Amino acid sequence: MLELAGIIILGILAQWVAWKFKIPAILPLILIGLLVGPIAAAYLSEDGSKWIEPVWNGTKGLFPGDSLYYFVSLAISIILFEGGLTLKRSEIKNVGPVITKLITVGSAITFFGAGIVAHEVFNLGWEISFLFAGLIIVTGPTVITPILRNIPLKKDVSTVLKWEGILIDPIGALVAVLVFEFISVGGGGGFTKTALMEFGKILLFGTSFGFTFAHALAYAINKKLIPHYLLNVVSLSTVLLVFVESELFAHESGLLAVVVMGMVLGNGNLKNLKELLYFKESLSVLLISILFILLAANINIEDLMLLYTWKTAALFAIVVFVIRPLAVFISTFNSKLKFNEKLFISWVGPRGIVAAGIASLFGSKLLKQGVEGAEYITPLVFMIVLGTVLLNATTARLFAKMVGVFLKSSDAILFVGASDPARIIANYLREKGKRIILIDSNHNFIEQAKKNDLEALKVDIYDEDLTDNIELNDVGYLIAITGSDMVNKYALNRFSKAFGEHGSYKLASSKEILDASTQERQHFFTPNDDYINLSEAYRENPEIMEVEIKDEAAYNNVLFLLSKEEKSIPLFIEKGKGIYLIPEFEKTKETKENLTLSYLGKKLKME
Repeated sequence: MLELAGIIILGILAQWVAWKFKIPAILPLILIGLLVGPIAAAYLSEDGSKWIEPVWNGTKGLFPGDSLYYFVSLAISIILFEGGLTLKRSEIKNVGPVITKLITVGSAITFFGAGIVAHEVFNLGWEISFLFAGLIIVTGPTVITPILRNIPLKKDVSTVLKWEGILIDPIGALVAVLVFEFISVGGGGGFTKTALMEFGKILLFGTSFGFTFAHALAYAINKKLIPHYLLNVVSLSTVLLVFVESELFAHESGLLAVVVMGMVLGNGNLKNLKELLYFKESLSVLLISILFILLAANINIEDLMLLYTWKTAALFAIVVFVIRPLAVFISTFNSKLKFNEKLFISWVGPRGIVAAGIASLFGSKLLKQGVEGAEYITPLVFMIVLGTVLLNATTARLFAKMVGVFLKSSDAILFVGASDPARIIANYLREKGKRIILIDSNHNFIEQAKKNDLEALKVDIYDEDLTDNIELNDVGYLIAITGSDMVNKYALNRFSKAFGEHGSYKLASSKEILDASTQERQHFFTPNDDYINLSEAYRENPEIMEVEIKDEAAYNNVLFLLSKEEKSIPLFIEKGKGIYLIPEFEKTKETKENLTLSYLGKKLKME
């Protein structure tokens, strides 16, 4: 009981440490597992026993016999199902040729390159070498996002790394599953006609079970045949049912079945998909926390000693410094990415949780089958995972500065609200050379913004995942101009630290305008206007006007005239290369002369 509770407590503690220090969770999880497992047995325990012993002598420990194998299999099936849910056909079409090539051509280069190197360096059989290669294709978002979250990068670079990690996660897992199943049905030796038939059965039953049950579950959810409070647990039980049933019909087809099931559901018309994703994400965090402490603890010191050779360093160096750059540069050939951007993408390729989990599962399975060289699978993959995560977590920021992709100024602007007035203001700033991102929960507003070629995201402002979006790393200004004062206040309170490095502003309510102190007014979008005034000004004259100002007297006069006009609202001051909101400009030490003032409303009659 103490060991089970300890695993959960240590696992969640590791997740919190990872969040607090903005590092991939896999790093503290595996390090804790190694500490309480092989390191404790070798150096810390007086009797040479592990502090947490998953399996001991085959019949003792927390998971005696085949219990650990069954637990890992079911846990991995749930994690892979969640990965399948995130894989969208539309994303593959829209992410661009660079990312498409990275997850196809790049994966193929990694697969064949790493397989050949593992065979030549460690003298492993071709089957085991290519299984290792298939496992290290994966670079998941759970390891890339924490590394890049605090590195302001050009949008193209962060987008490539983000979507490569998301799309390649289930694809890499699928490749590894197929290679493993091919080895299993071949018995580790020559592949006979029977072996090929068995492999065909695995493909047939895995895809058919996943496809069929996905449509059945989607139908039951959309027709409300499942009560809402049972939705998540029924979905979970269906995933486990598909895994087990597929395994009964064709051994080793279960993982393929759940990946296919997740992909079909993720691309279908499922009304409760987001809710299902949240539940599976929470469950995956718990399972991953338990799983990786167990898997790392289950490694013996003898397994680690297999890596105590120059061959390990040679394999790591070739995979990281030769094969990864080769895959990136070939995949990005003739793209718009600059050389330094390609170099940075080549440097950032940490392997993830799926790779380590499946490696441990497949390694233990192949060891039981007596496949030669299977003892190398788990330690080699764990070495690649730990090595790449440590390398990238400690050097990515420095390397970004060295190669010149680190943005020195975060000057993109995030608009909370995409209504008609917000879109015309955003478009005005975009034409001035600013990067503008609009977010809103209103689908029609977002679609209209996209039709106007504005960058827009359908996002609930109360969604905690907003700060995890690495494509917003270059945002330095936050402007909340929705029709809800509550939403505007929440946006500033919640996201000013993340997105308001240079300034956070919101539309004020009528009451706030009357009662606000000077300090509060410095956070207002406009000096004396609420959402109603903004909307009426837009409705009366949906055009942003500009007026040239020569000196401070003219500046004060224009503001006075605008204050008298009920449907004209001052917006920005442009001086030199700088564009400022009125409250922002008032805080600067800039002289009020030779500038341009823009406003929303009809043309002023100058006095």
